Amino acid sequence: MRLFWTLILIVLYNGYSSEGVNSTHPARPKVVNIGCMLSFESLVGKITKVAVEAAVEDINSNPDVLGGTKLNMITLDSNSSGFLGIVEAIRFMETDTVAIVGPQSSVIAHVVSNIANELQVPLLSFAATDPTLSSLQYPFFVRTSPSDMFQMAAIAEMIDHYEWREVIAIYIDDDFGRNGIATLADQLAKRRCSISYKAAMKPEATLDDARDVLVQVALRESRIMVVHTYPSKGLEIFSMARYLEMTDNGYVWIATHWLSTILDTSGPLPPDKKENLEGAITLRIHTPRSELKQKFVSRWSNLTREAGVTGTSGMSTYALYAYDTVWLLARAINEFFNQGGNVSFSKDPRLTEQNSGSLNLDSMSIFNGGKLLLDNIFKVNMTGVTGPYSFTPDKNLFRPAFEVINVVGTGFRKVGYWSEYSGLSIVPPETLYSKPPNHSSSNQQLHSIIWPGQTTEKPRGWVFPNNGRQLKIGVPNRASFREFVGKVPGTDSFRGYCIEVFTTAINLLPYAVPYKLIAFGDGHNNPDDTELVRLITAGVYDAAIGDIAITTNRTKTVGFTQPYIESGLVVVAPVKQQNSNAWAFLRPFTPRMWCVTGVFFLIVGTVIWILEHRLNDDFRGPPSKQIVTVLWFSFSTLFTAQRENTVSTLGRIVLLIWLFVVLIINSSYTASLTSSLTVQKLSSPITGIESLVNTKEPIGYQLGSFVRNYLIQELHIDESRLVPLNLPEDYARALKDGPSHGGVAAVVDERAYMELFLSSHCQFSILGQEFTKNGWGFAFPRDSPLAIDMSTAILKLSENGELQRIHDKWLSGIACTSQNTKLEVDRLQLKSFSGLFFICGLACFLALLIYFVMIACQYCQYYPKSESSGESSRSGRLQTFFSFVDEKEESVRSRSKRRQLEATSVRSIDQDASINGSRIDRSEIYSNRVVSFGESV
Repeated sequence: MRLFWTLILIVLYNGYSSEGVNSTHPARPKVVNIGCMLSFESLVGKITKVAVEAAVEDINSNPDVLGGTKLNMITLDSNSSGFLGIVEAIRFMETDTVAIVGPQSSVIAHVVSNIANELQVPLLSFAATDPTLSSLQYPFFVRTSPSDMFQMAAIAEMIDHYEWREVIAIYIDDDFGRNGIATLADQLAKRRCSISYKAAMKPEATLDDARDVLVQVALRESRIMVVHTYPSKGLEIFSMARYLEMTDNGYVWIATHWLSTILDTSGPLPPDKKENLEGAITLRIHTPRSELKQKFVSRWSNLTREAGVTGTSGMSTYALYAYDTVWLLARAINEFFNQGGNVSFSKDPRLTEQNSGSLNLDSMSIFNGGKLLLDNIFKVNMTGVTGPYSFTPDKNLFRPAFEVINVVGTGFRKVGYWSEYSGLSIVPPETLYSKPPNHSSSNQQLHSIIWPGQTTEKPRGWVFPNNGRQLKIGVPNRASFREFVGKVPGTDSFRGYCIEVFTTAINLLPYAVPYKLIAFGDGHNNPDDTELVRLITAGVYDAAIGDIAITTNRTKTVGFTQPYIESGLVVVAPVKQQNSNAWAFLRPFTPRMWCVTGVFFLIVGTVIWILEHRLNDDFRGPPSKQIVTVLWFSFSTLFTAQRENTVSTLGRIVLLIWLFVVLIINSSYTASLTSSLTVQKLSSPITGIESLVNTKEPIGYQLGSFVRNYLIQELHIDESRLVPLNLPEDYARALKDGPSHGGVAAVVDERAYMELFLSSHCQFSILGQEFTKNGWGFAFPRDSPLAIDMSTAILKLSENGELQRIHDKWLSGIACTSQNTKLEVDRLQLKSFSGLFFICGLACFLALLIYFVMIACQYCQYYPKSESSGESSRSGRLQTFFSFVDEKEESVRSRSKRRQLEATSVRSIDQDASINGSRIDRSEIYSNRVVSFGESV
């Protein structure tokens, strides 16, 4: 029979002809036929039938809505059957129906939507919430209530808000259930959560079927249950869950809005059913308060009484959306007529050609104005009893929102809201629309919830599976460094630092963890930790403990706990004692430092000589004497033993700064030399990983370690240079032999291993700095809640000092730490004193600049251009300037005074000649005055 109806749909899908109009109605007909497809015996069907009939009555009583046209609603019962849904849809098409309200079932909507597509009749459903109905496959399907996509987003938001990571989905295995849970999985994945187990039930499942499904659920790890089903089945699931003691403390039950529908419409539940729901969370579609809604709610009791509805008279959001759906359709029809739409139908010639028998397929008609009406439906923007009502471009309702309901006591309470606009909140979403959307974790909040078991403490959300299976934990069966982890000979047990950290941490958990340690490796060669981690993802092990380094590649496949020991990579190489020699006093400074220091001694001495030469007799004399003076003065400042005094201000400033520099250099040299001569030092040609990479010598690494891949992939070291080593004895032998005898130049390994190795091999040392930062942790599957709890336990061990105690117990026997040995430190570099030299050099430059500016001004004052106009060349004036600079300043000043007296005498003679009117030659008088002046001298 199913194949038969499928063939009918295929025939209907093959196209149609627009010719052969059966009848043409006036532009504004008196009556427009609309269909309504409900399940009269269902809970939702009873209340929505009342709502749609009330909407039709209100529309027909108001001539302004359709301009005098009346709606004629034909209501048919699909009886929750897909087959009957097809039959009823065909019957609608025989009555020139322009649109269908319903069906309320997503399963039926999938079937009827195919007929609606072929006959171009809009199908408006307020209860078919399956998200896949919004696909391009069903262009004539119009969902007039929020899709399950938003409901599942709200549930995923709550899961993430309470920091749970895995849920169990219990659902009816039909289009409605499967597609809803698939959408939930997508929404959880966006928040790095997942569905750990899908518990599917048959649509016609019995209590025994529900029991069998829930028994399997109880054996699972997660305690977060999401129930997505129909109202009639949902209460049976909760009843069986309580029978199996699955509604006690530790469980979380989240029901989709089927449960809020029961709570809203059925009135007070019987005590036994109410106890089954205690602590559950459900969602209700949020409809903001308004005057329209209040008026409709106040009419509801009269409407149900007039319709003869008994038992289920409560108001539900489905009733509100059913009422608004009819109003939406009426406004779209009115706009359809305003645009000149015509209610006309066409016959499909293919149906008339078929010998349909008693099916009367040839009576079905295609609505010619279906596309125009559909476009007007999506363009409607109105305010209904559910609030503002409009569609987004993807044909979903604008700004969907839900209320979060907590079932407690004899009723339920609202603990918050969820909206696509702002996420979880404790205030109505419409109050947040005027603010910018904020989905930050700090902005997501709900009121306190009373969970199953009447507790307000947030459940952990998971337990160990109650199936008697122990956790299989892989442990490296090492051949070396058994202080960290090693198998006890002749037994299946393990001991060591890592094992004690694990057992101590797991004992801090507030629950028992059954586990079994399984050796990985043969005990003769160190196993590959990367392979051990991979086996967790393959399901061979449930976890892995031991000396497992946390690396980037490993974190991509498994989850690690908090590191319990820091262990980056280091370089270990042979070192030799550096003995003192005859030239040990030169060791504190590098050659460049010695050269620059010597040059500055000469520079400062020269600058002081220049500044003091014209003022200070100590800096004058024959050239040989002056050279000796400069050398003596400059180097004697090292001991502040200079005999010459400085008299110029600039010279004293330069000398003061230089003495400060000398003080710092002298102190540093003394400290470094003392350390060099009194402390035993070790030296090595390798100074760290950089110098090791730049060589071509072989490098050792621990067999089975991640070091090999790191050196090849990250440091680009040629694979031929790498030598695998297994035991500490192999390390020591390879390092002693060296590259020239088949050994290695250095070993690269984790610090934790190397510190233990060096405790008994003092002839080697760690060179340079630790060049990676990682640690060791215990590995679990990705997003494992046990990894989170173990991390918390490790942090507690660290805070109370227990972790350090375990470390000292296993790793404190270091023999070489008491010896006064250390690796050779670097010499004092020039860069350490570059600031001092810069300041001193700047002072010298500024002093010389000021000095020469002053000399130039003085020269211009004592030798004006008029006096030197007789010079034949510029070289003569330059020679005069250098002679002036070399001349003692006192001589320059004495000569200046004499010239001033001569100038005064000449001006006196000029005045006498002018007064007496004498014609005596001025040169003669001047020569006489000079002679007399010379005689007087």
